Amino acid sequence: MNIEILAVGTRGDVQPYVALGKGLLAAGHCVTLCTCAKFESFITDHGLNYASMNDDLIDFMHSDDGKIAMENTGNWWEAIKTAFKLLPKLGPMQRQQIKDTWESTCAAKPDLILFHPKAVGAVDFAERLGVPCMLAFYLPMYVSTGSFPAMGIPDLRIGRWYNRLTYRFIAKATWWGTGKYINEWRQANGLPPRRGGKYLRHANGEPIPALHAYSESIIPRPSDWPESATVTGYWFLNHPEGWRPSPELEDFLAGGEPPVYFGFGSIFGRDPVHLTQIVLDAVRATGVRAIIASGWGGLDPARFELPSTVLAIDSVPHDWLFPRVAAVVHHGGCGTTAAGLRAGRPTVVCSFFGDQPFWGAKVKALGVGPAAIPQKRLSVERLSAAITQATTDVTLREKADALGQRIRNEDGVGNAVQFINHWMKRSR
Repeated sequence: MNIEILAVGTRGDVQPYVALGKGLLAAGHCVTLCTCAKFESFITDHGLNYASMNDDLIDFMHSDDGKIAMENTGNWWEAIKTAFKLLPKLGPMQRQQIKDTWESTCAAKPDLILFHPKAVGAVDFAERLGVPCMLAFYLPMYVSTGSFPAMGIPDLRIGRWYNRLTYRFIAKATWWGTGKYINEWRQANGLPPRRGGKYLRHANGEPIPALHAYSESIIPRPSDWPESATVTGYWFLNHPEGWRPSPELEDFLAGGEPPVYFGFGSIFGRDPVHLTQIVLDAVRATGVRAIIASGWGGLDPARFELPSTVLAIDSVPHDWLFPRVAAVVHHGGCGTTAAGLRAGRPTVVCSFFGDQPFWGAKVKALGVGPAAIPQKRLSVERLSAAITQATTDVTLREKADALGQRIRNEDGVGNAVQFINHWMKRSR
């Protein structure tokens, strides 16, 4: 099959799709990944075809306005208020993204489209081309269940009816933010207008299959899900063959007790120097050795004179580094959380926005890390207490190790490829 993957977001958003694409490629399919232009070499280096999309959205996320906006998305009410303010800026971006992805989709000539929810218009492109599509995502947000509410909605524990209602709300909110631009495109391309509220339905009423890229050890598959929805396991992209760490990193790891890893991603927080100061003060207070990853700007250790017990790095493949550390402290993004859990290491989540509080709550509920610390409340005292718990609590460390073993035994990419192949054969 000729398969196109539409993915929008940061490096952490895109990376799981590269892993999935490589699995599909190994299974004999031709794979094109359409995403922001800044990731073109990352995609082609892994042997996948690249299709163009502009960088407008990701540039906005990295801008001061974007960071301010994301600081106001701690709950859905704040997110809705923020969205109203941003509509004048986001509207033109949505239109341009739909235009870019449609042109790339026409060029790719797919037999199947896999899409991230932020890839607006994917379902409509599939309808226009007469091909199937599938949601491919790493959060439980769109397939209704009575077992738990949609990600980001408070768990009020007032009944299964409420849980199901939250998914209707998500579908309505998604359509509210994108429906205008989708129907503009549909009108221009000879399709009747579409109504919102039925997010995972083809035009003929058939369900759109949904793959969920997380472990059932973290979120079990609900018993009331339709057979069109599956939990595959995580889609991990391992470090390339031949990759080697720097001699400095190897020497540091060999020079003492396993360090604690600190990394806060790329777009989180407007004051990475202040965050770095908190980290360094907590490291000093707890006496641990530390590796601080500047990554794409979440922390800024270059501004400080570091003691010999602290090593600053740019970025290192998590699957190589995390098994060699004592604990991982990070923002709580899905990919970083998954990598830490797979390594069997206790996790300290310092959540910022979006899905990060959700994963922080999961870590705490599973007993593999202390309670998450929202970055607005991050302090030396709170971070020090969390580091101490993560590095000394024997029960917590045993649970993290056991969970890591279960996740390492899963084959998320293989399960996803099998589901896709099975569903496509069945649909034919």
